[in-house]
Amino acid sequence: MEAGTIAEDEIEAVKAHISPWKNFLAGGFGGACVVVVGHPLDTVKVRLQTQPKSLLGGPPLYTGTFDCFKKTLFGEIQASSGEIKYHGAWDCIKKVYQEAGIRGIYKGTVLTLMRDVPASGMYFMTYEWMKDFLTPEGKSVSDLSAPRILVAGGFAGIFNWVVAIPPDVLKSRFQTAPPGKYPNGFRDVLRELIREEGIASLYKGFTAVMIRAFPANAACFLGFEVAMKFLNWIAPGL
Repeated sequence: MEAGTIAEDEIEAVKAHISPWKNFLAGGFGGACVVVVGHPLDTVKVRLQTQPKSLLGGPPLYTGTFDCFKKTLFGEIQASSGEIKYHGAWDCIKKVYQEAGIRGIYKGTVLTLMRDVPASGMYFMTYEWMKDFLTPEGKSVSDLSAPRILVAGGFAGIFNWVVAIPPDVLKSRFQTAPPGKYPNGFRDVLRELIREEGIASLYKGFTAVMIRAFPANAACFLGFEVAMKFLNWIAPGL
């Protein structure tokens, strides 16, 4: 048998074992791992990005990442507001729909695409490149150890957020603004931020993002790989 035929047979064998259902289930488990590990710092990131401007030269609401985390942890924000606007996700959806209709539900979609399309490309490109880089010569990528998967996933998360954070700041500001504040969309948000706070404002929450990025995305890809191996073990024919 010719070498080319052997290679083609091996490729077909690999393709035959790719299961959309396994990828779906394993990917969902990986996503759950991101939330468990990274959600607290994601909350901190959004609060830093959307904190109101200080009045009359007074101190800002949060002096930094760790100050925001401490105040969030001890519930000072809820105590100071005296009112809870949304009682859960469904209540939020209902009230936003009543206020602004279906457009309110999809507010910030363009900015989300501006963030996720390039950032996701960087995310998966970095992960695959790191896996190849960390694979010992003569070994298969599928045989990577858990620590190497953690490193590959962690660096993928960091490079993802290096690209994603400026449009993420714009998205957070735009989505939490009162109706009609930015009639021209993200362009108005960008102009206001640059004019009032400078170019560095596009990287608000950067410290929280970077602290979160490595462990959360390392957990994501490790969770995905572990779940895939588990599914291959219990349901090889799925």
